[in-house]
Amino acid sequence: MAIDQGIFSRAELLVGGETMERIAQKRVIIFGVGGVGSWCAESLVRSGIHQLTIVDSDCVCITNINRQLMATTKTIGQVKVDALKERLLTINPQAEITALQKIFTQETAEEFNLDSYDYIIDAIDSLKDKALLILMACRTKAKFFSSMGAALKMDPTRIRVTEFWKVQGDPLARALRKKFKSQQQFPKRKFQCVYSDELLSNRGQHATCETESRANGTMVHVTAIFGLMLGGLVLSDITA
Repeated sequence: MAIDQGIFSRAELLVGGETMERIAQKRVIIFGVGGVGSWCAESLVRSGIHQLTIVDSDCVCITNINRQLMATTKTIGQVKVDALKERLLTINPQAEITALQKIFTQETAEEFNLDSYDYIIDAIDSLKDKALLILMACRTKAKFFSSMGAALKMDPTRIRVTEFWKVQGDPLARALRKKFKSQQQFPKRKFQCVYSDELLSNRGQHATCETESRANGTMVHVTAIFGLMLGGLVLSDITA
């Protein structure tokens, strides 16, 4: 039995061999592999995605350990995408994982060749860069999914999926909509978002890495669900 057949035998039982072949042929890119994106990446690789590009500029920090998949006491200081790639290849050594230590910005956007992907996943924190990715991704033929804010939340039952303009109770979505309206630039098509309408307050002392300008409290059961739901949206779309 080939390694791929063994790894994905249970998935194939559920969706069939033809669908598993389609999954393996899709090209996916994830922007941001922190508390949300790292779990999305793992779910995709464990489900049969072979061609995955992961994009993030940061290194692993001790404050990442509570929620980011590849962050452990042994990976502190490592480049995040490199640490995650190493883990993903232990799951499926035959996967094609491209790790890019970059930031998606106005200056770098064209370097990512978004038109070459079947699926684009947004797990970016920066409002400016997130807005730009949304606008550019929605001009491509790729299916696009986005994560809204996963911080300051505890209740997993309040995590939902809906179309961007229908998201309610999420400050990040509200800020994005305000930005689009002020610039009179809008996404060319609709897209699905993972979000929660819960909003708690920080109660503990503020602690960040040197690379973090600000931080809000987060718990892994919430960020992981966000990431797994994004992965699920991709797989559901392929199998539909």
